[in-house]
Amino acid sequence: MDDIKVLCNQFGKILNGKGKFEKGVCSVEMQRDFKASVQGRPTSSVVPAGFSFEALDQNGTALNLAEIAILEEEVPGFMHAVVSQGIIVSALHNHWIFTKPHILYIHLQSVEPPLNFAKKLAYSFHALKSHPIQKQ
Repeated sequence: MDDIKVLCNQFGKILNGKGKFEKGVCSVEMQRDFKASVQGRPTSSVVPAGFSFEALDQNGTALNLAEIAILEEEVPGFMHAVVSQGIIVSALHNHWIFTKPHILYIHLQSVEPPLNFAKKLAYSFHALKSHPIQKQ
C-alpha cells in the first residue's frame, strides 16, 4: 500500500502537481493557467486538468486517464504530441457554450506504467500555451 502511495507522489511530481491516493485511485487535480469567461462572467472552474491512474497490476501497468481544458488553437499540436506517443484520444468536445476564449476538453487514456504516461503528458505540455498548474 505504501508503494502505491509513493508511486502516486512520483506521478504527481512528474506532472508538477500533487498526487492524492484515495479508494484505489491516484489523482492529480490541476487547472490551466489562462483567463476564461462564460456568458461574459469570469470563471476559473471551466479550465481543469485532471490526471489519474487505477487498477495497477503486478506488472506495474495501470489504466491511465486524463481530461484537460484546451484552447481551440492548441488542439492540433497537443493532439499530435500525445497520439505520436501512443496515447489514445478518446474524446474532444466542449462542455460550455459562450466561452471566451473557446475552450474544448480533451480526454486521454492508456494502459501502461503510470510514470510513463505522466512523462508522456509532461512532454506533450510543450504544445500548450501554458502548462497546467496547481489548483488554487
